[in-house]
Formats: sequence, C-alpha cells, structure tokens
Amino acid sequence: MVRSMTGYGRAEAVLDGQKFSVEVKSLNHRFLEISLRLPAMLSALEMEIKKKIAELLLRGKIDVTIRREAQGDAENGHALVLNLPLARNYFAVLSQLKQSLNLKDEISLEMIASQKDVFLTAESPQDMASLWKGLMLILDEALAGMMEMRRREGESLSQDLSARLEVMAKRLNEIEEMAPQVVLEYQKRLSERVRELTGGLVVDETRLSQEVAILAEKSDITEEIVRLRSHLGQFLEMLDGEEAIGRKVDFLIQEMNREVNTIGSKSSDAHISRQVIEMKSELAKLREQVQNLE
Repeated sequence: MVRSMTGYGRAEAVLDGQKFSVEVKSLNHRFLEISLRLPAMLSALEMEIKKKIAELLLRGKIDVTIRREAQGDAENGHALVLNLPLARNYFAVLSQLKQSLNLKDEISLEMIASQKDVFLTAESPQDMASLWKGLMLILDEALAGMMEMRRREGESLSQDLSARLEVMAKRLNEIEEMAPQVVLEYQKRLSERVRELTGGLVVDETRLSQEVAILAEKSDITEEIVRLRSHLGQFLEMLDGEEAIGRKVDFLIQEMNREVNTIGSKSSDAHISRQVIEMKSELAKLREQVQNLE
C-alpha cells in the first residue's frame, strides 16, 4: 500500500485528573526523524514514545507534541509550597529599593506574596507505569489519525503516478513502432551520403553495406525500449505492493531517465524526439511526486 509522508493526527483524554492532548505531524524527509515536545514530568517516557513511532514508520519528519492541563489542582492532591529563599530575596531587594529611594511605604506580606514564583505547586508523585498505559492509548489514537491521512494521500498519489506511467507507456509504444523504420531510413541516408562523398569512385557495395549496418546498429534503441518498459512494469507492481516504496521508486526513476536520455541521443528522428521530450516531462512530475512517498 502506497503511503504519503504527510499526515496529521490529534487525540486527548483525562488521566488522573489531568487533561493530556497529543498532536502528531508528519512531513517529508529522507530518513526517519522524530522530534518530541513533552511536559517535564514525561521526559522519562521519551525513548518509549520514539520506539513506538519507529515501529510504525520508516521515513518522515515526525513532530510529536504532548500537552498537559491540570484539572483543579487543589482537588487532585496538588498543594502549594512556599519558596522561602525567593521570598527572602524579594524582601531584601524591596528593602534596598525603599532605602535607596527614601520611601515611607511598608513592605507588606501582600506585596511579597504577589511576586512571581513565591508559591509553587507541589505535584503528587506520578505512577509512571499507569500514566504511560493511559498515555499510550491517546498516542495510539493520534498516530492512527495520522496514518489514515497518510494512507488517503498515498492513494491519491498512487492514482496520479499510475496515470503518468500510462502516458509514458503510450509514448514508448509509439517510439517502438517507429524505431525499425527509423533505422532503415538512417541506413538509406547514410548510404546516399557515402556515395555523394566518394563521387565517381568505385565502391565495394558489400563493404559499404557492412559499414552502414554497423553505424546504423549504434543508433538502434531496441535495448533501451525493452529496459524502459521493464522499469515501467516494476513501478506499477510496486504501487500495488504492501511495502514502503519511496526510496526504490526514486532509484527506478533515475534508471528510467537514463534510458529516455539514451533513446533521445541515439535517435535523430523528429517524431521520436518529441516523444522523448514528453516522457522527460512526465518523469520530472513523477520525480516530484515520489518525494512524498514513504
């Protein structure tokens, strides 16, 4: 099954009084690159999350964002603790400011308590095994959404690629039909040119025919046609397969391009040259599309 490398999935749930949301984004990349953005409390799960994703995907730049939103801290065992060293520091700085500016205002409890991070939330210890079990379900749901999007886009890409391969196959058939006549015409032109150059000299017709045949053989494109048709067939088979094919078809397109270029360089026929140009255009579009295949 052809899969795109572009996808998105999202899921959320409440675990132990805390709301967790998971977002997974997937973009094109030559290899598998996984980037995680996690709450500090989940940092110990980073390797487990990466391992789980690596079991599903072969290629792509994967961005995973997990967010946590506490649902009513006081009711869920979260307590406030005093950051006494910071409170003392605030008092010392405010006292210095009061003295320096010769202010009469008193430094009150309300003033110090309103400063940032004087009070901190003390979180109750988390059962990481239980948390991972619940978080895994959310991650599975988000990954499933992303995989479904990659699958749907892969189907669209497969249809487009198949259509372009069909166009190339038609162009190749036209070239194959013209190829024998092109060789004969080349032999004829070459023989006439040799006779023009030799003027009235006596020419060994047998030797001339042999030399012309050798030169004409060098312009024969039969082998290139056979190889190109084989490549087209392999490409179509891969589109119907179950494996990830991105790297394979990228290499196959390079080989197809080589055969098309050789056909173009060997043939001097204008009609074949036009077909070669059309096939090069389709190859360029194929190359662009397959960059998004896993």
